[in-house]
Amino acid sequence: MEVQDRSFLRGGVRLPLGPRAASLTRSRLFQKCSKVSVSCSLNESSAKVIYSVAPAMGHNKDAHPECSLRVPAIVTALEKLELTPKFRGSEIIQLEDFRIATVEDIASVHSKSYVVGLEKAMEKVSEQGFIHIDGSGPTYATAATFQESLVAAGAGLSLVDHVVAASKITQNPPIGFALIRPPGHHAVPTGPMGFCVFGNVAIAARYAQRVHGLKRVFIIDFDVHHGNGTNDAFYDDPDIFFLSTHQDGSYPGTGKIDNIGSGNGEGTTLNLPLAGGSGDHAMRTVFDDVIVPSAQRFKPDIILVSAGYDGHVLDPLANFQFTTGTYYMLASNIKQLAKELCGGRCVFFLEGGYNLESLSDSVADSFRAFVGEPSMAAKVEDLGYLYDEPSFKVKQAIQKIKHLHSL
Repeated sequence: MEVQDRSFLRGGVRLPLGPRAASLTRSRLFQKCSKVSVSCSLNESSAKVIYSVAPAMGHNKDAHPECSLRVPAIVTALEKLELTPKFRGSEIIQLEDFRIATVEDIASVHSKSYVVGLEKAMEKVSEQGFIHIDGSGPTYATAATFQESLVAAGAGLSLVDHVVAASKITQNPPIGFALIRPPGHHAVPTGPMGFCVFGNVAIAARYAQRVHGLKRVFIIDFDVHHGNGTNDAFYDDPDIFFLSTHQDGSYPGTGKIDNIGSGNGEGTTLNLPLAGGSGDHAMRTVFDDVIVPSAQRFKPDIILVSAGYDGHVLDPLANFQFTTGTYYMLASNIKQLAKELCGGRCVFFLEGGYNLESLSDSVADSFRAFVGEPSMAAKVEDLGYLYDEPSFKVKQAIQKIKHLHSL
C-alpha cells in the first residue's frame, strides 16, 4: 500500500511534512485543545466505539517492521469493511480533534531527563536525517519522532477523557481505541526500547488517576512480547494492576512468572509467559482462568489494554498461533469485563503487529466485537496451517500463576 499524502487521514491531527511547520501546527492545536473541557455529546453517549488516529507518518524507516504503513493499513481495512463513521453514523465515532500530551504528562512515567534529552536529540536528527536511540529493538528516531510521540500519547489521553465523560451519563459508554504509533509498552521510565518511545498506556494510567480520580487501573497487555516498560513503571504500585501474557523467551526476555511486584505492589503484577505455539485455546483458557478472576479481585475503576496484534500466526516477529478470531474473542470479553467491573470504562492502545494484512484484519474484527457483530475471521483466513498447541505447558503455567496469586 502506498500513501501519497502524509496528512491523508480524515480527523485526528493533520500534520504537514516539514518538522518546523509540524511543530508550529501542533503547538497551536495544543493551545486550542488544552483549553477545552471535555463534555460528552448525545452521539458519543450512544456510540459503541470511539477511536483516534495518530499514524506518525514522519516517524518512519522503510523496511523496518514498525513503519508508517501500519496505521494506514488499519484505517483502509476499517473503511473497506464499513466500520467507520461514514457507514455507521453515531455508532462508531472518530475523535476529530485531540489534545497533544505535555511534557508533564510524559514525565508522570518517564524521567524528565529522558524527555528533555529526546527533544534535544531532534536537532541532531534534523542534521543527519535518522538516528538509533536504542539498539535492542532497534528503536529509531527521525526529526518528527518527539512531536509524533506527543501526538500519539495525547490521542490516548483524549480517549480516556471522552470514555470517562460518556460513562457519567450512560451505563454503556463506547470502547476507546487509540490507533497510534510509535508503540509504547517497552519504553522504560529512563528511555526508549523495542520500537517504543513513550509508554502510552502507562501515561494514560497515571492520567486517569490524576485527572479523573480513577484510583485503581487494570492494564491487560496481550502483545506477544512482554510489556517490560509498563511492568517497571508500576512494579511497586498497589493501585495499578499490570497483567501481561507473552511468548516465553521472546524479546526482551523479561516478564518471568515469579515477577509479581514488590513492596506495597506485591501481587499487582502478573506475568504469564506462554510457550511458543500457543494459540486460541490457550488464550481463551487464560482469559477465563487468570484474567477474569484477577480483575474481579482487583475491582478496577478503568481497564486499559496494550493491544498488540503480533501474536497472530502470520506475524513475522514471534511464534504464537493466534488468529483473527482470537482477537475478536479478546475484544468481546474485555468489553464485557469492563461493563461488569468498571462501568464500561475501557480504552485499547495499539502496540505491535507487523504483518499488515493480519494486523488490519484483526483490529477490524476487534471493532466488530465492540459493536456486537459476528466475527469475520472465517472469511479472511484459512486455518489449515495451524498445528497442535503445547497444551500441557500452558496448563502448567496457568497452574503456577493460580498458585502464586491464589486465584
